[in-house]
Amino acid sequence: MAVKWSASDIGDQSGRVAIVTGANRGIGLPTAGELSRHGARVVMACRSVERARAAASRIDSGVRAGSVVVMELDLADLASVRGFAEQFRQRFDRLDLLINNAGVMLPPLSRTADGFEVQFGTNHLGHFALTARLLDLLERTAGSRVVTVASTGHRFAAIDFDDLHWRARRYQPIRAYFESKLANLLFTFELQRRFDQAGVQALALAAHPGWTGTDLLRFSRVLQWLSGFLAMPPLQGALPTLYAATAPDVQPGGYYGPDGFAQIRGYPAQVRASKASRDTSVAVRLWAVSEELVNLQLAP
Repeated sequence: MAVKWSASDIGDQSGRVAIVTGANRGIGLPTAGELSRHGARVVMACRSVERARAAASRIDSGVRAGSVVVMELDLADLASVRGFAEQFRQRFDRLDLLINNAGVMLPPLSRTADGFEVQFGTNHLGHFALTARLLDLLERTAGSRVVTVASTGHRFAAIDFDDLHWRARRYQPIRAYFESKLANLLFTFELQRRFDQAGVQALALAAHPGWTGTDLLRFSRVLQWLSGFLAMPPLQGALPTLYAATAPDVQPGGYYGPDGFAQIRGYPAQVRASKASRDTSVAVRLWAVSEELVNLQLAP
């Protein structure tokens, strides 16, 4: 791994097609921008088409016209996920990079269109369903990668299979967020195991942005205040995702984050995930439950 790897180290992405969920803001915007700047055709998959188009115009002003495509996707609505996948297939016959970036953090208790707790439903189940609906395209595209954005907060979580959607427990937004991020890692590692077992030449990877100043923190005044001292700018926070998506020396099932103290700041490096995230029995159970909840089979 290069010392102090930066966006300038991204190789030529010409000919590649990438989807970045939540690409109109936060770390999603520089992720989409850098992939486009290095030659990829980038689909900005966003809930707000209006905001995404405004962001895409800023990206397109610095690269060749037409390299960015805006498509509507609401991960909190499985019907929207299905519609997005159908429209994507009509426009593209390959998928090199699926960047599962979009996320919700610390909102008051609310539910998705399908009745799931909104953080678990959006951060995990929405991306699970999206990956399922695009999996055959990923399998057919040589060198494809699925990169899912997690969090160091996964270390403080355990999956409560008896109450995934917080119907019995007193709602704790931070705990629900951490559980969704643990689910992201369990999904990533299980997807890589399934790729390996099936002999599929694709990579499942995870990344986290450390402490990055984005509007993901808008529900917490304390975290917003601390960001003034601790946070990195969005492009710096996007580097682990970009590394996982493009670097030639990534490891199958690798997890990447900042290399500084407590993984808060720094440059991309392979980082350790919690023991709980590596529990195969929990991953297999979560996979089966997720398939049932989204009514899809996801098996390479």
